[in-house]
Amino acid sequence: MRILQSGLLSFWFLLVSSFPALSQDSTSSPLQVTATDAAAQTGGKLSAPPASFNDVMDRVIQREHLFLAQMRHMHPMVETYLQNLKSDRDGNPEPVKDQYFLGRLDMSDGPEDTSFVSQPGFGHRMINHLTGLYAMHFLPLGFAQMVVLDTDFQKKYYDFTFVRREFLGEVRCLVIDVQPKESAPPGRFQGRVWVEDQDYNVVRFNGTYYPHPKTSFYLHFDSWRLNMRSGAWLPAYIYSEESDLKTSLGRSLHFRAQTRLWGYDLKALNKNAEFTQILVDSPQSVKDQSDAAADATPVVAERMWERQAEDNALERMQKIGLLAPPGEVDKILLTVVNNLLVTNNIDLQSDVRCRVLLTSPLESFTVGHTIVISRGLLDVLPDEASLAMVLSHELSHIVLGHKSDTKLAFNDRMFFPDEDSFQRLDFKRRSTDEDAADAKALELLKNSPYKDKLGSAGLFLKALQQSAPQLPNLIRPHLGDSIASNKSVRMSALLASAPQLEPQRTDQIAALPLGGRIKLDPWTDQVEMAKAKPVALASAKEKMPFAITPFFPYLTRFSTSGDSRVALTAPVPK
Repeated sequence: MRILQSGLLSFWFLLVSSFPALSQDSTSSPLQVTATDAAAQTGGKLSAPPASFNDVMDRVIQREHLFLAQMRHMHPMVETYLQNLKSDRDGNPEPVKDQYFLGRLDMSDGPEDTSFVSQPGFGHRMINHLTGLYAMHFLPLGFAQMVVLDTDFQKKYYDFTFVRREFLGEVRCLVIDVQPKESAPPGRFQGRVWVEDQDYNVVRFNGTYYPHPKTSFYLHFDSWRLNMRSGAWLPAYIYSEESDLKTSLGRSLHFRAQTRLWGYDLKALNKNAEFTQILVDSPQSVKDQSDAAADATPVVAERMWERQAEDNALERMQKIGLLAPPGEVDKILLTVVNNLLVTNNIDLQSDVRCRVLLTSPLESFTVGHTIVISRGLLDVLPDEASLAMVLSHELSHIVLGHKSDTKLAFNDRMFFPDEDSFQRLDFKRRSTDEDAADAKALELLKNSPYKDKLGSAGLFLKALQQSAPQLPNLIRPHLGDSIASNKSVRMSALLASAPQLEPQRTDQIAALPLGGRIKLDPWTDQVEMAKAKPVALASAKEKMPFAITPFFPYLTRFSTSGDSRVALTAPVPK
C-alpha cells in the first residue's frame, strides 16, 4: 500500500480489473510433489502431479487468476480498525488515536464508494485527521486492497524460491518466497506466500509491495484466506503493522490495524422463497375461525405494531450484513437475560430476544424487545458478570416500557441503500431513559446471581473510561447510545465499588484484546463463541486491553459433509 506526498499524506492503492494471460516464462527449482499432494479436492480424483517447482508455480498463478475472477462476483463487507501507537517509557506500544472504516468491497469494475460510516467517501477522499504539522490520513481502500496478492501476477515479474512445507492448522502448505525482478514495474508483492498443496491456492501472504518509488512507500501486511466453500479460498483477515517507518517528511509511522471481511453469501442468506415452495392448502383443510375472536384488541394491536417495526429493522440489518443470523451466541446471551428476569421475579408479556451486531465498535441497544450487542463489545468483556452488566442496562429499557419509534413498521422505510444504514436506522434513547435504565439495571444486578461479582464489571468500566480519550472510534456507537465518553461511562455507580485498576497485575483482567471471544463465519455470517484454551500471561504487557493483535487462524478445509469449521482467530500474544 503506497503513501503519496502532496501536501498531505494518504494511503492508497488502485485495484485494476485487467487479468492478463499466464506467462510461460520459466523459473525452476527442485521440488518433489507426490500424486497424493495433487489429489483433487472433490471426489478424491487424482490429477496429474506437477513435475517440477516451475509447474507448481504455473498452477499457483492459474489459481490466483481464478481467485481474482471469483472476487469480481463477491461483495463482502470490509471493516478496518486502526490504532496509532507510541512507545511508553518501558518501550511498550500504547494507543494515542484510532480510526475506523466500514464499507462493502466491490471488485467487479474497480472499487466503489460504499462507506457505511459518516465520513467522506470510501476510497476517494482523505479521512480522519491526525494532529501534527503534517496530517496523515488513511484510506480504507488502501487496507481493502490487501486481499489481492497482485492484480497482474505473472512469472515474468517475479523470482520464486521454495522454502519448506508447513502446516497452517490442518492444511499442509508449500512456503514460497516471492521477490519482484529488477525489471518489474513498481508495486509488485515482495514477501512470503503459503500455498495449500492440493489445488495450489494461496491461503496466506505476508510482506509488502516493492520497489518503493522516491516519493512514496508501502506498508507491511499479513493477509489470510479461508476455505469457505469447495474450491473457494476467500479473504477473511488482514493484519497490518508498522513500528518505525520513516516518512519523507521525517516522521515515524507507528500503528496496528485489523481488517475483517464477511458477508460473502448474503444473497443466499436472504433469498426469497421460490414460488414453487409456496404451499397451497386444500379446501378441506381450511377451517372456519368465525367462532374465535379474530380481531386484535387495541393493546394487542399496539404490541403487534411494535413487533412489526422490530422485525423490519432486524431483517434489514441482517440482509445488509450488519447483524448475525440467529444462532448459539444468542442463546448464551438469553441465558444471562433469563437469570436476571427470574431472580427479580419479572414476567414480561412478550419474549426477549438477543442478537449480535457484527461490527467492532463497542455498543449495545434495544430494538423493541430485542437486545443487540456488538461483536467487538462481546470480544473485550472479561467475564459473565460484565456481560450481565451490559445486558441488564438494555433489559431495563424493556422492563421499564421505554418505547421505540415505530415508524419502521412501514416497510417503505426499509427502501434505502445499504451504505445509508447508519443514517436511516437510529436506536438512540433520551438521556432521561438512559439514566432510568442505569438505575433499574443496578437494581436487577443486586438481586441476581452476579451481585457478588460486580467488581470485575466496575473494573471494565474503569478501563473503558481510561481508554476513551485515545480510542474514540472504538467507543463511538453507530446505531445506539455510547457506553462511555471522555467524561462519563454507563452505570457509573459501579465504579465506586470497583477495585483499584492495577495495570501491572497479571491476575487482574479488566478488559480483553479485540478478537479473542467471538468467531465469525465470513460466508454465512454465523457467530459462535471461541473455544480457545486459556493462556497464562507471562507479563502484564500481555493483558492488552482493547488492543489490536495479529491474526493466526487455525485453517481447515471445507467439508461437503456439513461439518465445516470456522478458523479460530484468537489473538496470539507477541
